Amino acid sequence: MSIYFYKVGDPYGCFSNFSPHGIHLGGQDWQTVEHYYQAHKFWGTAHADLMCQIQHAPTPEAAAKLGRDRAIACCRPDWSIAKIEVMREAVYTKFLTHLDIQAVLLATENEAIVEDSPTDYFWGCGAQKTGQNHLGEILMSVRQILRDRI
Repeated sequence: MSIYFYKVGDPYGCFSNFSPHGIHLGGQDWQTVEHYYQAHKFWGTAHADLMCQIQHAPTPEAAAKLGRDRAIACCRPDWSIAKIEVMREAVYTKFLTHLDIQAVLLATENEAIVEDSPTDYFWGCGAQKTGQNHLGEILMSVRQILRDRI
């Protein structure tokens, strides 16, 4: 049986990048994984000032909107390669930092974890459930790393 998640208020909503679980990475505090991820699209670019704006966005939705707005700026040139590692580092830090949700992740045992996004075929499964589910894959790899640490 697979575990599907998407919205923060739903079961397993703590797996969402929008969940209110802050992280500390790169010597800075980030309100959510989404803030960190969206800001790092502009790391090392001429638009690096956007990182601060995204970091201080009032909500993860606002951070996502800023990070996705191509009218403002373009992503760093290596983003298509770097984005998975940026996400992995942030998700790992989130579950290492917050023991309550770490327990939720570990309690999923060996179940497949799927981001049930109806629109995202890269990070989630998409409407037709044919997406790549990279976020689910990262969560399952983090789960294994945490298991191995115990």
